[in-house]
Amino acid sequence: MTIEHQTLPSISIVIAVHDQAEALEQNLPAFLTLPYEGQYEVIVVDNMSTDDTPHVLKRMKAESPKLYSTFLPSSVIVNPSRKRLALSVGAKAAHHEYIVLADIRRTPVNTDWLAGLADGEASLVYCNRKRDKVTHIVATELNDLSRIILKAERHSFRDHWGTWFRKQRGLYDAIGVRREHVFDAIRLYDQRIRGFRLLGLRLRVWLGF
Repeated sequence: MTIEHQTLPSISIVIAVHDQAEALEQNLPAFLTLPYEGQYEVIVVDNMSTDDTPHVLKRMKAESPKLYSTFLPSSVIVNPSRKRLALSVGAKAAHHEYIVLADIRRTPVNTDWLAGLADGEASLVYCNRKRDKVTHIVATELNDLSRIILKAERHSFRDHWGTWFRKQRGLYDAIGVRREHVFDAIRLYDQRIRGFRLLGLRLRVWLGF
């Protein structure tokens, strides 16, 4: 008697970029060639780039059936941020059950990166690039991870620079959520958090609450 393998969830990886043609050349192939046996696609949203980003995406689309690209028009009103709007455009274009919000400069380090992001209702991944290891934090509710997302993404237009104390600062590599929760996750980006609220977030992220 044969045992049926559990069907792997389908995943859409959404990446927003702005003037990152070089990063796309170097890192996008890593997202497009993940050894994931389930269905997945990569959606790149061009956030009004002025460099060669559109040309790079056009060429890479011709080379990979997994890649889909779109753009955020310059006429869109910036409220509250173009980064949040770009991710929303990518999420609306997604076809699959899980949506992963990723950073083009933080590539997957091994085969567990994508599979672990499709666990639970929401999950975060931290990559240790020196040891080729990943750590996932899986939650049954998006709210369980909101403190980390708020802390890391309150200046998301600056992207995830820096490596010192990344986990304590909330600087994860990617977030995976079920499709029905993705816009709630995106709303956590670019919020203005100051004073005692910011101090409280720092303490909660540091202590792991």
